[in-house]
Amino acid sequence: MKVDPYRPHLAVLGMAFLGLCAALPAQAADSLTVVSWGGAYTRSQVEAYHKPFTARTGIPVRSENHEGGLARIKAQVEAGEVTWDVVDLVLSDIVRGCEEGLLEPLDLDLLPPAPNGRSARDDFVAGTLHECGVGSVVWSTIFAYDDTKFPGAKPASIEDLFDTGTFPGKRGLRRTPRVNLEFALMADGVPAAKVYELLATEEGIDRAFAKLDSIKDDIVWWIAGAQPPQLLADGEVVMTTAYNGPIFNAQVQDRQPFVIVWDGQIWDIDLWAIPKGARNRDAAMAFISFATNTQRLAAQASWISYGPVRQSSIPLIGSHAEAGIPMRALIPTAPENFQTALQSDFEFWTDYQDDLKERFDAWLSE
Repeated sequence: MKVDPYRPHLAVLGMAFLGLCAALPAQAADSLTVVSWGGAYTRSQVEAYHKPFTARTGIPVRSENHEGGLARIKAQVEAGEVTWDVVDLVLSDIVRGCEEGLLEPLDLDLLPPAPNGRSARDDFVAGTLHECGVGSVVWSTIFAYDDTKFPGAKPASIEDLFDTGTFPGKRGLRRTPRVNLEFALMADGVPAAKVYELLATEEGIDRAFAKLDSIKDDIVWWIAGAQPPQLLADGEVVMTTAYNGPIFNAQVQDRQPFVIVWDGQIWDIDLWAIPKGARNRDAAMAFISFATNTQRLAAQASWISYGPVRQSSIPLIGSHAEAGIPMRALIPTAPENFQTALQSDFEFWTDYQDDLKERFDAWLSE
């Protein structure tokens, strides 16, 4: 019989959970409320995490949606009526929520090791663990092109996004300085590791805008994440920046001839957190531990094209649960896609957002 490396860990958490239940009203342990973003993303979590967790522990998981931010968590914590047990948040909200005392500190040593015994701290991608949050998926902003528009040479690097001589045609860019300035510097030869250091200087800002100037007349601006695949499908642009998920959906569901270029991708993460004062804290931690083990993270990648945050999950990724296509090469954290990746620096944007948006808006009107 195959030994389950996670069963002993869950057994320990389970005993702690039972001890907690003895001191709480019986209904407090009836279920867990796990809050996320809805749509295909939540569906991937239900299939990969919620259902298997309930099968393993007997604890039903109730799924709710939110719109992001910390307002609803803050209202629950301040009222002393915390009804959410686990919440999916972006990194900036994790950091702020932790600083404001709205989230529980987490014992990261409780996270299970990789199957080969490697510690969780070493197995998780750098930058995906926080004292109040455990990373779950990596998503990224990439650029993609319509393959039918380039019968010869194909775009293959971030430089090609800005090369309208070799690859003529309109470009889709999100109407914001964020990501565009990073892409511009990388396309101008700046290594990913040096982008934010340079962008914090007047020289770097001038250099990024000069690079954007080189394609300004060919830009079609987008705002919502659903727009880039539609711009490609309608022929309004030949290539566009985009979130990797909508492009993947267009490739698989609509069978569009789109190709993702991963070079210079700018990645971000979603993390699990527990609101301060959550009534089922031990069970919530057991859920997070289970949902971020090697096998569960690999399982989610069979439902959606977001990357597992654990390196040990990558070799276990198989085919899409419904489309049947191999998924390993289609996620941001696949080694071949992650070589030149840049993690979005929310602290940089917290400090410089207002000034750079003012500069960006002025540039748009020139």
